[in-house]
Amino acid sequence: MKLFKKKRYMVVAIILSILFLLGDAGVLFLSQKSFGRLPQGERLARIRQSPNYNGKEFVNLDSTVTMAGQRSKFQIWKEFLFGDGSDVVKVPDSMTVIRTDLKALPDDRDWLVWFGHSSYLMNLSGKKVLVDPILYSGSPVDFANKMFPGTDVYKPKDFPDIDYLVISHDHWDHLDYEAVTELEPRVGKVILGLGVGEHFEYWDYPKEKLVELDWWESSVLDSAREDSAGTRMTFEVVSTPARHFSGRDLHQNKTLWSSYILKTPKRTIWIGGDTGYGSHIAKIGAKFKDIDLAILENGQYSQDWAFIHTMPEYLGKEMQELDANRYLTVHHSRFCLSKHDYREPLENAKRAAAESGKPVLMPQMGEVLYLD
Repeated sequence: MKLFKKKRYMVVAIILSILFLLGDAGVLFLSQKSFGRLPQGERLARIRQSPNYNGKEFVNLDSTVTMAGQRSKFQIWKEFLFGDGSDVVKVPDSMTVIRTDLKALPDDRDWLVWFGHSSYLMNLSGKKVLVDPILYSGSPVDFANKMFPGTDVYKPKDFPDIDYLVISHDHWDHLDYEAVTELEPRVGKVILGLGVGEHFEYWDYPKEKLVELDWWESSVLDSAREDSAGTRMTFEVVSTPARHFSGRDLHQNKTLWSSYILKTPKRTIWIGGDTGYGSHIAKIGAKFKDIDLAILENGQYSQDWAFIHTMPEYLGKEMQELDANRYLTVHHSRFCLSKHDYREPLENAKRAAAESGKPVLMPQMGEVLYLD
């Protein structure tokens, strides 16, 4: 029932936001800097040239509806607001997160530390890569979408300097305004989908820090270093498609949602972001034959939004089509955005590993996972 009330508050907040648009209170609420800013000027001109933009908004490669179930948005909201909550799984009393001294971890080994949901830090050939850090809040209001008790352990002060901050899309549970603004002085470059850079410029990130990519565009991040044998240490990122949507306010799909291939001197990693299953998965697997680790969305799924999140029955198929050496699943264990049990994604990962025949890494939150 406690979780049900939390979901009800979330829906109330959405409805109130719409109603507020009719008056000054709505304007004031949506004018908070944390909402970001819609693309404009040269950035908007570039967006209009994108093959993934239909003149009004970004679109997925496959035809996609956000709400896929038989019920209307009104029916879903009515259930959240007036249902008895009998089908809602309770949140855990407390989740255990290992406290790791991130600044003391070795630079000469590749490792990954996952913080729950889709937030993780990697050290790859000495470069620190931070993905979708949610360290303070995953919502525009403090009473909705709260983290599970015990999971809000890490804060920006705990992190080493970040070479590459990677943002998959601009939803609140992947882009934490307070976290990224606090981290800015210690961030080298930010990897973003097309249009998301508008938020970061609005939040006082220098434009030269932003690497803003459309699907299939690439950027060499660093090729200046050489190892002891004289081999060039090249870091390259390629933006790859995802099947999702975007938006921090009532405007949807004005910025691009993305997954990424990160090529490093030792290995290739696919950062999946938020994505439903679609034709893009096989295309990515066919194009990149050397993926060592693929990080997949697994959690917060529902038949009501079956196209924009990975449903459990497709997780093993994604693994087969990507054909990576090994997998890690994220997007679970920190929030409850859907009605499945919080432990269910872990069982999905075990089942998908058996289906695909590939190993799935299952670290505890805060645990150091060495990739060597």
